[in-house]
Amino acid sequence: MKKWLCAAGLGLALAASASVQAANKIAVVNVASIFQQLPQRETVAKQLENEFKGRASELQKMESDLQTKMQKLQRDGSTMKASDRSKSENDLMAQREQFSNKAQAFEQDNRRRQMEERNKILSRIQDAIKSVASKDGYDIVIDANAVAYVSNAKDITTDVLKQVK
Repeated sequence: MKKWLCAAGLGLALAASASVQAANKIAVVNVASIFQQLPQRETVAKQLENEFKGRASELQKMESDLQTKMQKLQRDGSTMKASDRSKSENDLMAQREQFSNKAQAFEQDNRRRQMEERNKILSRIQDAIKSVASKDGYDIVIDANAVAYVSNAKDITTDVLKQVK
């Protein structure tokens, strides 16, 4: 019985190793390098900058106005009536909270849009990788940054970059 189990285990190990050896067409691609070299990335960055330029300038204006009012309150606060100083402090706190809320919403919207555009570009890269891999008959394509060492795999980064451009 033990010999039978040992033989069955050895047979399974051999079958598994044979199936691993069957996938011998392996390629490597550097997705980060492709992403950095794409001219569309800079175009998208400028597009997003223009999209958020109005809100950014509004926030900068609010911030400078808030700083001016804070400096005025610090400078004139000791000579003001208590009721006027209290009113100015409350107005300043409300304005600071409004600025904080707008800044947080701006950051979230900006980050969300950047991720959307980044994912679009990465999707195009992924489609190009699939196209090159199927055209050249590769069984496995691995990101170069995910592997510590690969000895006999073809680097298809330039082919994918040509496909994406």
